[in-house]
Amino acid sequence: MEVDIGRIKSGEVNLGTSIMAVQFKDGVIIGADSRTTTGSYIANRVTDKLTHVHDRVYCCRSGSAADTQAVADIVHYYLQMYTQQFGHPPPVHTAATLFQKMCYENKDALSAGIIVAGWDKANGPSVYNIPVGGGLFKQQWAIGGSGSTYVYGYCDATYKEGWGKEETIEFVKNTLALAMSRDGSSGGVIRMCVITEEGVERLFIPGDQLPQFWEGKPLKGSVSTKEARADAVPIDVEV
Repeated sequence: MEVDIGRIKSGEVNLGTSIMAVQFKDGVIIGADSRTTTGSYIANRVTDKLTHVHDRVYCCRSGSAADTQAVADIVHYYLQMYTQQFGHPPPVHTAATLFQKMCYENKDALSAGIIVAGWDKANGPSVYNIPVGGGLFKQQWAIGGSGSTYVYGYCDATYKEGWGKEETIEFVKNTLALAMSRDGSSGGVIRMCVITEEGVERLFIPGDQLPQFWEGKPLKGSVSTKEARADAVPIDVEV
C-alpha cells in the first residue's frame, strides 16, 4: 500500500499558536494561547500547549501537534533517566539541548518550534528558544508560533530587565492577547505557568477576560462583538 506523506502532512493537526517565555528575577513565566487547527478548522479551542518535562522545566510547543508531543515525551523520558542516574534534577540547559538535538537531527521530518524554560539550582531561571530546524538560543524572552510575527515590535518596545513577577505576568498576558487578536490561527484562552525555586503556579485567563485593545470601528451593518457574545453559552474548561 502506498502512502502519500505529503498529503497527510498538509492536513495534519497544527498548533497554529502564539507561545512565549519571559525570564524575571526570581523565575520564568511561560504562556500560550489554546487554539489547535486542522487547516482552517479549529480542532480544539482549549488546548494546553504548556508541557511539563520535569519538576521545574516546561516547554511551549508550536508546529505539528503530533511531532511536538512525541519529542516532548522522549525528552521527558530522558530527563527522568538523568535524575535516576545522577541523583539530582537536570539543568534547564540539558533539557533544551535534548530538544535541540532531536529537532536538528530530524529537521527534514519534523515541524516543531519549541521554547524551553525553567529554573535550576546551578543557573537559576533561564529561557531557550529552539526554532524550526533545530537552533538553540538562550534569551531573556522568547516568542514563537504564527502569532509571534505580529508582536515582535511590542515586545522590543515594552520589555525591561529587572521586572518582578506581576509586571512579567502582565507583559505575557498583553503580548499573547495582541497576538491572538491579529492571528487567525491563535485564539481561545491564555494559559500561563510561573516557575520559580518554590515550584510551579498555573494561571488561566478565560477568553472573555482577555485584555482589550483598539480593534477599529465596526463596519456599517455588522454585528458588534458585545452583541455577538450576548447569546454565547459558557463551557466547562479544565484549568
